[in-house]
Amino acid sequence: MLLNGVRRAAIAQARPDGGCEKESAMAVSLRARMDLVSDPRNLDASVEEVFQLMIGLACRRVSEAPEREPDSVTAVVGFGGLLSGACVFSSGSAAALNIAGHMAGMKFSEIDDTVKDAVGEICNMLAGAWKGKIPELAANCGLSVPAVITGRDYRLHVQAPEFQLHHIYRCGDTAFEVTIVCDGVQ
Repeated sequence: MLLNGVRRAAIAQARPDGGCEKESAMAVSLRARMDLVSDPRNLDASVEEVFQLMIGLACRRVSEAPEREPDSVTAVVGFGGLLSGACVFSSGSAAALNIAGHMAGMKFSEIDDTVKDAVGEICNMLAGAWKGKIPELAANCGLSVPAVITGRDYRLHVQAPEFQLHHIYRCGDTAFEVTIVCDGVQ
């Protein structure tokens, strides 16, 4: 995988002798820390950190699924390294417009490229905040560029994940969903 090669090259460059011995020592099994990796409190803390501290929106986790809007926006950021999988942010258009408005300090009336970029950046920040809560992931897991999907009547499907965290959050009158999907752990 490309991210592993990038990581190996960065570690080798940082070492005076150019070797990759350090990566082997760092590649301790993340499987032994699955309790920390799959802890739902890390996802809640990441959402609070990104939304409250960075955007100024107070959000709370709720149990009821949001009412489905005809148009929705989904952003996906992949994980590569010790953990492979993805962070998925999904919302209706009203939540996407609200979040982008808070980020940009302006009001949006339609899902344009700026709103898509904002939703992609939110997903990127959530993925980074979540992986930063697990020391082994912080140093040994890369993030992909966000991919943003918009439209009607689509569902994202992940085949047999090793584990999945899925939470629904409400910010005022709008709601969104954040999912961490893990399809492989080294």
